Amino acid sequence: MSVKAKYQGVLDLGEQLGIKDGNVTEEGGVLKIKGQANTPYEKDLIWDKIKALGGENASDIKANITVADDSVYHRHTVASGESLSKIAKHYYGDAMKYKQIFSANTNILSNPDVIHPDQVLVIPNP
Repeated sequence: MSVKAKYQGVLDLGEQLGIKDGNVTEEGGVLKIKGQANTPYEKDLIWDKIKALGGENASDIKANITVADDSVYHRHTVASGESLSKIAKHYYGDAMKYKQIFSANTNILSNPDVIHPDQVLVIPNP
């Protein structure tokens, strides 16, 4: 299996996320990928995928992923049935951190128990 084939899932994820200025080369059995993620969360997703496919200390891939906007962790579009605690659990692994998300969005939210589909919420940096 070629190194590019091994990491095809990373390349597919990058395409799904709309990674900008993407560049992929293979030299001497090492896959080199470069690009710009929109947010730190998207960068973390790419790195998590690299680790899932290549292990914690993969020597057959080198990635240089920069971030366009590091003032926030991510921007989340609310889906039907979501709550701030569910969103907090997804991004932070802790539902009680919903207060951080509420505080970062008081310009559009007046009650942490009331959010609506299609609202775009700022997910603050952890």
